[in-house]
Amino acid sequence: MENHILDCVIIGSGPSGFTAAIYAARADLKPELFTGLEPGGQLTWTTEVDNFPGYPDGVSGPEMMLQLQKQAERFDTKISYELITKAEFSKEVGGIHKLWAGNREILARTVIISTGATAKYLGLEDEKKYSGGGVSACATCDGFFYKGKEVIVVGAGDTAAEEATYLAHLASKVTMLVRKGEFRASKAMINRVNATANIEVKYFHELIGIEGENSLVERAVVINNQTQEISKINVHGIFIAIGHNPNTEVFKGQIDLDENGYIKTIPGSTRTNLPGVFAAGDVQDHVYRQAVTAAGTGCMAAIDAERYLTDLK
Repeated sequence: MENHILDCVIIGSGPSGFTAAIYAARADLKPELFTGLEPGGQLTWTTEVDNFPGYPDGVSGPEMMLQLQKQAERFDTKISYELITKAEFSKEVGGIHKLWAGNREILARTVIISTGATAKYLGLEDEKKYSGGGVSACATCDGFFYKGKEVIVVGAGDTAAEEATYLAHLASKVTMLVRKGEFRASKAMINRVNATANIEVKYFHELIGIEGENSLVERAVVINNQTQEISKINVHGIFIAIGHNPNTEVFKGQIDLDENGYIKTIPGSTRTNLPGVFAAGDVQDHVYRQAVTAAGTGCMAAIDAERYLTDLK
C-alpha cells in the first residue's frame, strides 16, 4: 500500500496550482495535479494578460496556462484531467489524506488546495457572448484596456466600490448600477465613490442586456426597476462586481473557512488548520485575486509542503 501513497497532490490548475506543481516537482515530491472541470481556471476566460511579469507583449490566458502546464510536466508532474469529488483529511501530523476522483481513491501525505474562486455573474446570455470583448469581473486585470473610455460597474458592495474607484483613474466616466436605493459597501468606500468626480451612481437600475458589434461591447441596456423605464448607455466596458464564490464546497466541514467560504491560512504561510494540507491562490485570497499573487502563494505552498515532509523524516 505504501507505494500508492503520493507525497503531494495538488487540486486545481490555475497559476497557483501549476506553480505549486513546478516547485513540488523540482523538490522531487513527484506531485499529481488534478485539473478539475476547468483546466487553467479563470484565466482561460481572459483574452489578454498584460500584467504578468515576463510577457512584454502580453499573452492570452489560455496560452499562459498551457505554458505553465508544460513547465510543470517538464519536471515530471503527473496531470490528471479529473475532478476531486470527495476529501477525507487526516487530523494527525504525518497522517494520510484521502481524496476521491469519482470512484478512484487517492492517498497523499500532503495536499495543496488551489481550486480558486468563481466570479459571480448576473446570468445574462449576453455576458457569455461579450466575455473577453468588454465584459469582465476584474478591474485590475482589464481596466487598462478602457483608458479614456466609458465603462459600467454593476454592484453595490465594497468590491463594486473598489472596482469603480480604480477604473475612475483610467476611464473617462464610470457609471455604477445599484439595484436598490443604497450601497451595501462600507462608509469609507461610499465616501470614496462620492468623492470621485467621474463616477455617476444610478440607483434602482439593473443591467438587462448588452449590445455590440463583432463581439465587442458598445451599449448597456438597463432598466429602472421602479419606473420600468428601459434605456441604453454607450459604453465600451461592463464590469460585473457582485462578488466571488470560493470553490470550497467539497472541503466544507473539515477545513477552517471564513464567513465567505474562503480557506483560512496561518498568516505568513499557506498552512491550514490541518497538518499537511495547504491552500494557495484565490481559494484563500479574497483581497488581491491576481495571477501573479496566486502564483506566489503556489510557490509558498510547495515549499511549505516540502518542509512539512522533511520535518516528518
